[in-house]
Amino acid sequence: MASRGKSETGKLRQNLEEQLDRLMQQLQDLEECRDELDADEYEETKKETLEQLSEFNDSLQKIIAGNMTLVDELGGMQLAIQAAISQAFKTPEVIRMFAKKQPGQLRTRLSEMDRDLMVGKLARDVYTQQKGEILTALRKLGEKLTPEDEAFLAENAGAALSQFQKVSDGLGSGDKVLALASIEVENAKK
Repeated sequence: MASRGKSETGKLRQNLEEQLDRLMQQLQDLEECRDELDADEYEETKKETLEQLSEFNDSLQKIIAGNMTLVDELGGMQLAIQAAISQAFKTPEVIRMFAKKQPGQLRTRLSEMDRDLMVGKLARDVYTQQKGEILTALRKLGEKLTPEDEAFLAENAGAALSQFQKVSDGLGSGDKVLALASIEVENAKK
């Protein structure tokens, strides 16, 4: 019986991850095709995708309430979904890597962005926004940030990190990393 429960838990986790991947890919595809769509079509499609994410989040909340063995993994997925819904993160790719707990890929993306900025392939404002998202995700995943990265966050990511703090408050207490981030955001606002 115990092995059957593990098998079902594994299948459930796999199905949930696939559904989350599909929705995140849908958001990413929408952003990439934004220029090909008229404004109304873009907004309507984005609204539908965010509604699907919201429904997926509601399902996760029900699962979390009834199944204690998946709380940690589902809690991470739920946090990623809430970040997408609240638009604390604007980049679906960052949301996906955060949800899958992939700090290595987040750091690789950050290096690529540094290179793209230096060669003029990436605008400074887009770089600032995405770097703030990646550093916030890395911090939330418990990764150690350099003093330069901490300074960058304190200077540039105040609003995004504040929004991220709001959506994560409902997931319970005890997250020292998030509490520290919140304190730093408040200090940065002063």
